Amino acid sequence: MDAQAAAPVSGQGFPRSLRLLKGVEFQRVFDRARRVPGQRLMLLYRAQDPPAPQARLGLAVSRRHARRSVDRNRVKRAAREAFRFRRAALPPVDIIVLSRAGVAGASGTELRAELDQLLDKVK
Repeated sequence: MDAQAAAPVSGQGFPRSLRLLKGVEFQRVFDRARRVPGQRLMLLYRAQDPPAPQARLGLAVSRRHARRSVDRNRVKRAAREAFRFRRAALPPVDIIVLSRAGVAGASGTELRAELDQLLDKVK
């Protein structure tokens, strides 16, 4: 497979501008977040101030809930993928995906389905 075939579809990447990177950015969401609970994951979100053109994503997958790095990385990969495919339909909010108990035992398709349901509830 050549490099051209492996490249993501235009508009479906995950550049740094769409990520929450700094502790201050995470803390701002944690301070007054709206919660969307799920069985294995929880979304916290807050409107951006000032509004940016697109939603941004932060990930907080705890070692307490997924001991192995393989499991934590699988959860993060599923969250990034779900976000990438839905970001155009999302309002300008900052979103944090938090892990909950039992996340390590979930398959990739179960995680993706739960993330899709949670992202549908973001207003």
